[in-house]
Amino acid sequence: MGLQPRHYIIGIVGAGVLVGLGWLTFRTEPVPVDLAEVRRAPMTVTVNAEGETRIRDIFEVSAPISGTVQRAPVEVGDPVIKGETVVAVVEPAAPAFLDTRAREQAEAAVREAEAALRLAEAQLRQADEELAHATSTHARAKALAERGVSSLTQLEDATQILSIRIAAQEAAQSGVEMSTSALQRARAALIEPGSASGRGETCCVTLYAPITGTVLSVDIVSAGPVTAGTRLVSIGRMDDLEIVADLLSADAIGLEPGARAIVDRWGGPVPLEASLRSLAPTAKTKVSALGIEEQRVDATFDFVSPPEARASLGDRYAVYLRIVTWEEEDVLQVPLSALFRRDGSWAVFRVEDDRAELAKVNIGHRNSETAEVVGGLEEGDRVILHPSDEIQDSGYVTERNGSR
Repeated sequence: MGLQPRHYIIGIVGAGVLVGLGWLTFRTEPVPVDLAEVRRAPMTVTVNAEGETRIRDIFEVSAPISGTVQRAPVEVGDPVIKGETVVAVVEPAAPAFLDTRAREQAEAAVREAEAALRLAEAQLRQADEELAHATSTHARAKALAERGVSSLTQLEDATQILSIRIAAQEAAQSGVEMSTSALQRARAALIEPGSASGRGETCCVTLYAPITGTVLSVDIVSAGPVTAGTRLVSIGRMDDLEIVADLLSADAIGLEPGARAIVDRWGGPVPLEASLRSLAPTAKTKVSALGIEEQRVDATFDFVSPPEARASLGDRYAVYLRIVTWEEEDVLQVPLSALFRRDGSWAVFRVEDDRAELAKVNIGHRNSETAEVVGGLEEGDRVILHPSDEIQDSGYVTERNGSR
């Protein structure tokens, strides 16, 4: 008996079902992946570092004498004007108290100085009398010599004696002045603390602001004793800021003065611009948070952005620097997360027709996010980000949250 048409139809349907079941059983599920596009865009390579602002020139006002500084007339943050604003007042040191022995010695010194003064005054009177006698004698000798009664020798002797008496009188006058000063010095040793003796209206030293700026620190707020050279107040200009950053010596090698830097994380709405002024000639050894010794170099930067763009920045504020070592406006680049090493070379998985294709890549400059593509990829290529071990060459993939 021959086969009926319906038998053919049933056979064909059954075969199709078997093929479908086999395909469902043995098919390879596409791997879900994240994709990114190779594109052209501006690219910047930077050295990143944490920095700190610093006022370029800080003026410190110190006590010129030992004594007692009065309570500070200014506070931190106060504006000051050069030569007008009083920033400190220092009174000379008060004399020390005298014990019994010191007082007896001081009083004896006064009596001794008074006696020396009386002696000097007596010697001055004697010198005055001798000078007066020598003057009259010289006048007589001169008159007699002019009339021819006396010889020139006698006149010369009288002239010499007169010169000697004049010198003696000047020496006696100096002795009186010295004894007077010694008596004043001896009496000064008896001045008690708190006494106004010897002080006039200008008893204190008033210190004025050396520049027009802002008070940065007040070292001594309340009144108290100070020695000469003690720092009292620090003053600086808030618009005269620079940045000091701590760089690894290996990162500092390729930097040149004038290198552009982008100032981030300073608290303002937009990044600021700065430029490298100098690198310290000597590195310092520092221990990192991981306990590793590193050679660090201090780099100093000048702000390029105007002061009004950073008006809220102050001294010793923390900033974050991105120092530009290379930049171009039109660079073909691929995300770093798409790159991996394969047989000693860089490679990516490029996606075409929902299949992953292994592609070797030549890269140039790199930053923290992307790498410059020198060869192996073209603009518009789609590559897999963070490729896992599940992805195989020519294997099916599907974009995450998408369809194959």
